[in-house]
Amino acid sequence: MMSFSNSRITPVVLNLIILNVLVYMAQNIFAGNEDPSWITNTFALHHYKSDHFHVYQLLTHMFMHGGFFHILFNMLVLWMFGTPMEKILGSKTFLTFYLISGIVAAATQLIDYTVYYNKIDSLALNAAEQAQYQFILAKNATVGASGAIMGILAGFGYMYPDIKLFIMPIPFPIKAKWAIIGIIAIDVFGGISKVAGDNVAHFAHIGGAVAGFILVYFWNKNHNNRNNYFR
Repeated sequence: MMSFSNSRITPVVLNLIILNVLVYMAQNIFAGNEDPSWITNTFALHHYKSDHFHVYQLLTHMFMHGGFFHILFNMLVLWMFGTPMEKILGSKTFLTFYLISGIVAAATQLIDYTVYYNKIDSLALNAAEQAQYQFILAKNATVGASGAIMGILAGFGYMYPDIKLFIMPIPFPIKAKWAIIGIIAIDVFGGISKVAGDNVAHFAHIGGAVAGFILVYFWNKNHNNRNNYFR
């Protein structure tokens, strides 16, 4: 089993949690009554065809969240799995790892937007249709640290493949490598099936996981001892 007896929170993980919580509070305090809010329009990740799209959203979207349980789950996973990862990688490398995973996740989401809205994007819309389309795009912006979190999970699964984890609601422990593969498989299924009402950015999760795995794989390949990562 994984023991958290020595899992004292590390500095980058702590500061990321604080930043995410502060941004979430700002979302709720300053958003106003419009839906979507000006904060969402400004900082969430939008399709590049949206009037609200800005390149900086590839970074800013990962510090926003869509609800209490969304941020609660992401921050719990960040603490549980980010702490040992930061101890291995060192704080500077872990922060780079986290941000790259989140940005790659955002880029993957932009690709998904491009594919999903391709038919509409190819049409010549009149002014009324364009206004309606822009409203739809604004309502379907992406927020959350989940892409970066998936990068952490994938990296953790590579570094600690045989550590056993309890994954609710499964009543028995599962090795980390199989648990992470299972989570990614669920995202693959969810991304392909496009179930109505599913507002999870599955392909962004996959992009973050792939980025996290590749980064840890090559960093590990360049270091013979897993405990001698960049410090």
